[in-house]
Amino acid sequence: MSLIYEARWLFLDGALTTIKITVAASLLALVLAFIAGLARLSPFAPVRWVALAYIEIFRGVALLVQLFWLFFVLPFFGIHLEPVFTAILALGLCNGAYGAEIVRSAIAAVPRGQREAACALNYTRWQTLWKILIPQAVPLMLPPFGNLMIELLKATALVSLITVHDLTFQALTLQQTTMRTLEPFAVVLVGYFLIALVITGLFRAAEWRVALTGGRR
Repeated sequence: MSLIYEARWLFLDGALTTIKITVAASLLALVLAFIAGLARLSPFAPVRWVALAYIEIFRGVALLVQLFWLFFVLPFFGIHLEPVFTAILALGLCNGAYGAEIVRSAIAAVPRGQREAACALNYTRWQTLWKILIPQAVPLMLPPFGNLMIELLKATALVSLITVHDLTFQALTLQQTTMRTLEPFAVVLVGYFLIALVITGLFRAAEWRVALTGGRR
């Protein structure tokens, strides 16, 4: 316990860095997910192809490889990225690709009759999308998006390998300097669990709010 107390500021700094990266990467992932997910439903084939290429590439390549490419390989081409920015970019791009399929499948799951009703009301394609389809698809998106954000949080442990001083990095540093493993990684275990618990609570609250607004509560 004394070791944990002495290193409390290191762990706090690491936890704040982990939270910062998780929040920023989550926002980027959500934006990319909606852009790519909607692009997959575009009537224009080139737009669909570009979105599909992005999704398949970033889903098909390991996140660790993406991190290493952005941080270690791009400098060979004269592009130097800061470690934290690299972490946010890689996590956002990777999870945005997974999120795009959540958006696409949720919108596709809206009953066809809703589209036909919008057509009968003479709605444009964009009016149908934003007034009819997306509002009904959001409740379907929230549970898988909650799982995706927790997976993103857990994936932040990899950013320690590109010198980001996150929670895992601080635990590894402490373990190497003190040769004690139990205490540092017990703190890491509890830290990630508590952050994941907050994410779960936020998404459950969002689900409840959406259900309440939709008249199902």
